[in-house]
Amino acid sequence: MKSRIWSLIVCGVMAGLLVPLAAPAQTPKAGGTLIATLNEAPPSFSLHDETTIGAVWPTMPCYSNLILFDPLKKQESLDTIIGELAEKWSWQEGGRNLVFFLRKGVKWHDGQPFTSKDVKHTFDTVREAPGIAQKLRVNPRKLWYENVGAIETPDPYTVIFRLKHPQPSLLMMLASGYSAVYPAHLPLAELRTKCIGTGPFKLKEYKPGEVVELVKNPDYFVTGRPYLDGIRYVVIKDRATRYAALQAGRQHIAFPFEIAKTPAESAKQAVPSLVLIEATTNVNDHILVNFKRPIFRDARVRRAVSLAIGRQGYIQAGRQGAAFPGGILLPPPYGVWGLPASEQAKLPGFGDPGRQKDEARKLLAEAYGLSKLKVTVSTRAIPTYVDIASYVVDQLRQVGIDAGLEQVETGVWHPKMTRREFEMALNLTGIGPDDPDANLYENFKCGSARNYSDYCNEEVDKLIDQQSQTLDQKKRLALVHEIDKKLQLDGARLMLGWSKEYVVMWPFVKNLVPHQSIYNYGRMQEVWLDK
Repeated sequence: MKSRIWSLIVCGVMAGLLVPLAAPAQTPKAGGTLIATLNEAPPSFSLHDETTIGAVWPTMPCYSNLILFDPLKKQESLDTIIGELAEKWSWQEGGRNLVFFLRKGVKWHDGQPFTSKDVKHTFDTVREAPGIAQKLRVNPRKLWYENVGAIETPDPYTVIFRLKHPQPSLLMMLASGYSAVYPAHLPLAELRTKCIGTGPFKLKEYKPGEVVELVKNPDYFVTGRPYLDGIRYVVIKDRATRYAALQAGRQHIAFPFEIAKTPAESAKQAVPSLVLIEATTNVNDHILVNFKRPIFRDARVRRAVSLAIGRQGYIQAGRQGAAFPGGILLPPPYGVWGLPASEQAKLPGFGDPGRQKDEARKLLAEAYGLSKLKVTVSTRAIPTYVDIASYVVDQLRQVGIDAGLEQVETGVWHPKMTRREFEMALNLTGIGPDDPDANLYENFKCGSARNYSDYCNEEVDKLIDQQSQTLDQKKRLALVHEIDKKLQLDGARLMLGWSKEYVVMWPFVKNLVPHQSIYNYGRMQEVWLDK
């Protein structure tokens, strides 16, 4: 029997207008300014350069995608994709051509008309097609589009993605909050400091380190949207201060990546009228070991490090209960592609912590004898990272590894990782959509900018390509599970688990629906205030 994905490719997929998305429980009210929080200043406004929710959250309302995950539906899939700049789309030539039919009359925030030229410019830039005039400063998602052979624009309102082989995952990646369409008439450097898109909100003011203020775009292409007059993102670095501001009513919603169960529950207890929603983030916590450093070329050392870290302890001490164990792909029931708990439990690091620490000490003794391994664990200087890194350092010391902690400011963190200037690192990686291609190409393919450990295995690369081209869902899932296990056994990334989010907001905030991925619901065009 042909899989559902195969049917979608052969028959074609079409989508209609962005609105209406769903029948609202109440009639939305227009007006008001949403007050939101940032835990730090955005590193830039260029989404295609960035890898952090700190850039996506304040920038996503400025831009539009070709397609987007329905903001009113929590779970993301091919079935929940709706049109934005594309009114409809269709698979053709047995899934080798993906054709988008664009909206007419759309304007960029500076008044210039939007056309197919902008779409081609954007994705040719990201995939670094031959002949492009400019390159991104950093290009973390280049390999998302490795399968795109050419992008053609037969007229101003038609775009054709010509693929080397059928790839249903392309739609999932194009629907991610990271897949904004850029204006072809502006230099890339300008987009790092300005937010000029076609989205529901325009950048009014940016005070670095203080506030990002957006206002309603009067020329937005969806009639009656957005409801809000504006959004004000206030930078508050201290977590306790952010929650205090929320409880006092100075903030309307919490930052979507606090991953702080206890403070969220305390806020709810202090102000019972607050709304508290448990959600997943599609962000995993892991340890990177630098394969360029001789000590980590030894598989015994990589395995020992993984065995040293108690996973249940990580959940309780590092995440205060706001996480669950898992491997390379988001595990069920939260995700579609990850290993079942019974299979994950068989892999190094996910068993009995006492026995595993004993095994870790033996492996280190085999590798180093009486010598003591000394390492520096680098991490990003925000509480979300430091909490877990501190736990990891303590666990490593318990098996005889002399570990120290290095905290790195965000502006330096991603360049440092890209240049591989670390020994070990406690890192968090968010995946735009819950999809194997988005995760595996970006983070594990040889040569990828975000393959920070510099792990490279040609056998795994072939499997990654194979699963991408497999149209039968069951067969693809089996391949993905094989890859997941192989990457964990090789120590490509020492997986700890996946975080949960506890979203807190005031009850007058309507239509802000946390998704399974924090990166995909920040457009805000459907949000309104009942006050």
